[in-house]
Amino acid sequence: MPRFRPPTITLSDQHHAAAVLGGAWLVCTMTEEDVMPRLSAGLQQTAAHADLHWDLSQITALDTIGAQMLWRAWDKRRPRHLVLRPEHEGLFARLEQVSALPIPRAPKPRLTRVMLLGRVMLSFFEHLYDFVGLLGQLALDLLRFARHPLRGPWKEISSNIYRTGFQALGITALVGALIGVVLSYLSSNQLRNFGGDVYLVNILGMGIIRELGPMLAAILVAGRSGSAITAQLGVMRVTEELDAMTVMGIPQGYRLIMPKVVALAIAMPLLVIWTDAMALLGGMLAAQAQLDMSPAFFLNKLPEAVALSNYWLGLGKGVVFGILIALVACQFGLRIQPNTESLGQGTTSSVVISITVVILADAVFAVIFSNIGY
Repeated sequence: MPRFRPPTITLSDQHHAAAVLGGAWLVCTMTEEDVMPRLSAGLQQTAAHADLHWDLSQITALDTIGAQMLWRAWDKRRPRHLVLRPEHEGLFARLEQVSALPIPRAPKPRLTRVMLLGRVMLSFFEHLYDFVGLLGQLALDLLRFARHPLRGPWKEISSNIYRTGFQALGITALVGALIGVVLSYLSSNQLRNFGGDVYLVNILGMGIIRELGPMLAAILVAGRSGSAITAQLGVMRVTEELDAMTVMGIPQGYRLIMPKVVALAIAMPLLVIWTDAMALLGGMLAAQAQLDMSPAFFLNKLPEAVALSNYWLGLGKGVVFGILIALVACQFGLRIQPNTESLGQGTTSSVVISITVVILADAVFAVIFSNIGY
């Protein structure tokens, strides 16, 4: 391979301002050390001369990259005074033709507010349609599981209970205890002003067992386990494992969806009990520190302050919340497209929708069971 002389640019003012270019303006020579910064600085100096004479006759070799570099320095048009070698004329003639072509512009979106609303509604009904289909498939899988329980996916159910239940004990205990401490401190400061210290047990018992315990456990599980379920199914979609299961005749709903729903339906009530216990423990310790209320008095007063129906209501909420979180997470996981961007968006949407559905379900529970447990 012949050795090319590096490109050069020289500015002179003998008779008129001129730029004399020499050497080989090739991509292999311009990428050498300190060549590109020197050429860029020389071309920037030429911008100060409006009527500059360009002499390219001493250029020994020129490729498309070098020609484009000069074309951009000329603001995409030939200078008035230009000397070219005949073999280089074709490159700049081609650049002139390309520059004259109109640049197509992307059409501006013409979506009105009504059209945007229609798109949102269509997306909502599409999700609703898929959700109803997922419920129907789950019902069929549960019926099959009930008819042949010995051939059911027990290993999948067990592993999902371990991942969504046992591994969530730490975070739910920490958050539950902190919420109990905060609620106890805030309530005791107000009750002390009215001499109603004894009613702290009523506030903590009703608030935690009936509302805060199930809600805290559900939100934590939605953010932790729901996102993991969506990501797992999404990765299986990206890696084409779901397609492989279909080809092999393995039912996705029976082996993937149903075990996760059953596992969360079992694990969530247990997590609710655990979260209630940790929150009440934190509130009890805070009550002892703030109001000098003994733990024995707290435990003796708790059954009188909170009816047993509230406890069963909290467990029922846990079952329903677990099923809803699993269904939403599975639906968004199955809707993920085989690309990484869709995987991130689907996981984020799954967590947000799961928490929203849990709050809506809790509001429905509050309205339906408003006369129970008081």
